[in-house]
Amino acid sequence: MLRHALVRRPGANFADGLTTAGLGPPVVEIALDQHEKYCMALRACGLEVTRLAEDLRHPDSTFVEDTAVVAGRRAVVTRPGAPSRAGEVAGAREALRPYFDELDEIVSPGTLDGGDVCEADDRFFIGVSERTNEEGARQLVALLEPRGYEATRVDVRGVPGLLHLKSGLAYLGAGRFLVVEALADHAAFHGTERIVVDSEESYGANCIRINDVVLLAAGCPKLERNLRGRGERLLVLEMSEFRKMDGGLSCLSLRF
Repeated sequence: MLRHALVRRPGANFADGLTTAGLGPPVVEIALDQHEKYCMALRACGLEVTRLAEDLRHPDSTFVEDTAVVAGRRAVVTRPGAPSRAGEVAGAREALRPYFDELDEIVSPGTLDGGDVCEADDRFFIGVSERTNEEGARQLVALLEPRGYEATRVDVRGVPGLLHLKSGLAYLGAGRFLVVEALADHAAFHGTERIVVDSEESYGANCIRINDVVLLAAGCPKLERNLRGRGERLLVLEMSEFRKMDGGLSCLSLRF
């Protein structure tokens, strides 16, 4: 059972962050409303939500998931691949100290974004991407395997539309994965049950299961019907302003 979530409110300069989406600038007032409803959804799923103060020095800092990876009772502070985000790590480290006895770290020359790490029970899938390099992935594997976790690297460099691995992948529990078409036949997922997301709804692949509820981005009616037909309980949330900044549902919180 997940019990806690850390979130960070978008700052007034949210639109100054990094993006490749090409969807125009976000409207900060709408982003704030969407973020508030996201926090309400986390609480509805049974999580205690800790809100970190907005950080105007780092306009991407609302995407807190990229700053740490949680594995059981240990946490790993990352080293984000975008240099402009390096300063976000110190705040994440301090926010996590009350919850974890030990904090490991990814160190130079490794880079790792939390959005490239998908936990599936006792196995982790680690994306090698434009933000997470091979050395960062290697360091995370070296930290996870002694704790009894399996770790599989998935190279998503050059896969269209995938800034991070979890831009196109989500674990729904019970051995089931939601995947975009580009990952459907990837060798890393052979032997697993894969629910393939239609290309026109690929943004919906970045959903998150929190206890017995799945949070899904609005605007994916086929995927919504598919998941409801499989018996999933859904909370559907508008994410338009975060999508403009390459962000999704998983990006906005650290859950443990």
